[in-house]
Amino acid sequence: MRDFANMAAFAAFSAGLIVEVDKAKREALEKAAVIVEEEAKRVIGTYDYGWPPLAPSTLAKKSADTPLLETGEMRDSIEHSSNADEARIGSNNDKAVWHELGTSHVPPRSFLMQAAVHKTDEVVKMIGEHVVPKMIKP
Repeated sequence: MRDFANMAAFAAFSAGLIVEVDKAKREALEKAAVIVEEEAKRVIGTYDYGWPPLAPSTLAKKSADTPLLETGEMRDSIEHSSNADEARIGSNNDKAVWHELGTSHVPPRSFLMQAAVHKTDEVVKMIGEHVVPKMIKP
């Protein structure tokens, strides 16, 4: 247990701790966003998440059985941003919404939400390893 000579020493220690934890949190959110973004990009063109097979009419137009991957434009549009309080992963490509949620003609093939779900354990572990040591430093 740490002893403090007075309240000023405790306040100085606390202020430094808050700064270190906030910095670690920002860094961890950035790393988490990268992990999920990379996974969302990786899974496009695969059946790794158990998506429904492509329709025969779709396969007839494509050179390969690669769900959500035609030109790579949608995959390449996936980006992330992060700040001190949140991380966002998404796409500004309209097709991303159609595929993520589905339409009346296309079944949903969630790649953004499923990437976050599939990487939850890895992200939680990384955040714990990155932030917790700052919180319990001697």
